[in-house]
Amino acid sequence: MQGPASKTSRPLDIFGIVNSLPVEEFEPLRSRFPQVDFVSIAGDGSDEPNLLATVNAMVSWWITADLLAAMPRLHWVHSAGAGVEGFLIPELLSRDLLLTNNRGAHGPNIAEHVLAMMFAFARQLPYLLRGQLQSEWRDESARESIFELDGQELLIVGSGEIGGALASRAAGLGLRVTGVRRRIELSPPSALRRVVSLDRLAEVLPDADHVAICLPLTDRTRGLFNADLLGRMKSSAYLYNIGRGGTVVTHDLIAALRTSTIAGAGLDVTDPEPLPSDSPLWAMENVLITAHTAGTSPRLWARTTDLLSRNIALHLEGKTLLNIVNQTEGY
Repeated sequence: MQGPASKTSRPLDIFGIVNSLPVEEFEPLRSRFPQVDFVSIAGDGSDEPNLLATVNAMVSWWITADLLAAMPRLHWVHSAGAGVEGFLIPELLSRDLLLTNNRGAHGPNIAEHVLAMMFAFARQLPYLLRGQLQSEWRDESARESIFELDGQELLIVGSGEIGGALASRAAGLGLRVTGVRRRIELSPPSALRRVVSLDRLAEVLPDADHVAICLPLTDRTRGLFNADLLGRMKSSAYLYNIGRGGTVVTHDLIAALRTSTIAGAGLDVTDPEPLPSDSPLWAMENVLITAHTAGTSPRLWARTTDLLSRNIALHLEGKTLLNIVNQTEGY
């Protein structure tokens, strides 16, 4: 369900900030909105029940049934991440709650992260760095595989805020960029050469030199990249996943990498996560694993605070908030 704008007519006087977040980064909100009391909460059962009972909005990385039960006045939850699958628990879905996310705040840094992995493969850095660790001069063998990104085809699967940020930067480097999205009737990012619907993914995969997965994890996207789809990619193509690990079938990916069905993979997210130490992916020279760090940036919290500031102002004016999550669709 997606909440109506009328929900913002409810009081907003106590705003909880879960203290696993950098609470000090939210100080600008206190000075801008003196009529709102911003309180730090642990959310782990150690908070004073009387405090939790007063909170009517909160920002957090997560939510639990116990925390929701302790907050009867809560009507707005903001996810500090773009993905919200951890928030869509029955206890939240059964309440008349407004859920917003941090969509857009992670766009610049995650786009740069994907490009870093693309450049790394283009210049054969994973192979060369392994050679450095083994004191091996791998000049001739590396030269055989080095390529340029200019003129290559990038397919972005999930062309939202992150996909749009990646598209604009990739186009500036000379890549031809195609976007895949569920709702093609929405205005696409301007840097996309073309946009196709998700049901045409198998059709456009064979054209791509690079495939970036920027999808949320929903019932429709779970396990989307299986053996069949991976088998439709070029043997020279690279796959990048910065969305959710569950959108890729891990054992199918391992098989595709072992058999050179695809050339390599840049994985910021995996399934399971953290990736077990005995996973074959760790030892593969054509794999980059970056341990879910793509969303990290020293500027992330300034963008988050700016988004929350705009939404609090809209809430106090009784207007529709930004980044409302459709709780049925899951994003």
